[in-house]
Amino acid sequence: MSHDEILRKIVQLRIDKNWSEYRLSMETGIPQSTISSWFRKNVQPSVQSLAAICQACGITLSQFFSSDEDLTVELTVEQKDFLDLFSVLPSEQQKALIAFLRTLKADPTE
Repeated sequence: MSHDEILRKIVQLRIDKNWSEYRLSMETGIPQSTISSWFRKNVQPSVQSLAAICQACGITLSQFFSSDEDLTVELTVEQKDFLDLFSVLPSEQQKALIAFLRTLKADPTE
C-alpha cells in the first residue's frame, strides 16, 4: 500500500467515524501535530500509529491493509475491551485463555 493509499484509508476511517483530526488524536493518543504532519509534510505514519488508529476504529492492521471492504468488521465495546485485555497478556496466558474459551464453546450444557 502506498503512502497516499494509507493516508486515504486514514481519512476514510476518520470520516466513517465522523471524527475530526482532533478527535482522531484524542481517540488514538497520537499528537494532532503528528497526524497533521502525515498530510502536510508527507511523513509516513509509523506502524505503532497505524495500530493505534486501527484499535480506535475497531479494526485490525490486517483489515486496514486489506483491499477487500467486506473484511471490515465493527466490534462491540465488549469485543474491543476483550481484545485490549488479550493483547497485553503474555503468550502463554493467551494460549491458556484460548484453550479455556474452546472448552466453554464445546460445553453442551451452555
